Amino acid sequence: MKNLSVFIIIITLLFSSCGNKKKQEVAETNKELSELSIYNLPSVWTSQNNKETELKDLRGDVLVMVMIYTSCQVACPRLVADMRDIESKLPNEKKQNVKFVLVSIDPETDTPERLKEFAIENEMDSDQWLFLRGSESDTREFAAVLAVNYKKISPMDFSHSNIISVFNQEGELVHQKEGLGVNNGETIQAIIDLAK
Repeated sequence: MKNLSVFIIIITLLFSSCGNKKKQEVAETNKELSELSIYNLPSVWTSQNNKETELKDLRGDVLVMVMIYTSCQVACPRLVADMRDIESKLPNEKKQNVKFVLVSIDPETDTPERLKEFAIENEMDSDQWLFLRGSESDTREFAAVLAVNYKKISPMDFSHSNIISVFNQEGELVHQKEGLGVNNGETIQAIIDLAK
């Protein structure tokens, strides 16, 4: 009888703690966003899987973001290599709370199909990798928020900033690193500190 009472108490505690965790997750999701959050941007994006998404749909994950275009032959391959380097150096238990987001500055060329091909070619096709394209105006607005400058210099080429940005779970910018092939130690540490 004593064992049955202990068993019932344990089961009750387990169920109540599960309920509390769910309530906490709902409360965190409903928390008001700061004015600095990218989740306030009203833009709609299309992923490499041809699914429409808003940035606020990414709330709850640490975001590591970069702006590229898939036909780039100079800087973007290095940015992609830097993103893969960062991902490879994160502890596995932290990766589940991190999304690596690559936003195209060339939505005309970078169709969802092209983004999907690019993801596969670069072995960036697991669930934690997200490739996005949007309208020209949404892309410009997002680039301005990230302080990324870009300019079309020929029909197939852009001049652009090379910046990797880290956002917390609420969409607030917490770290940026500019340059190609730079030491990613600070970026990796910023991600580890944020990922739960």
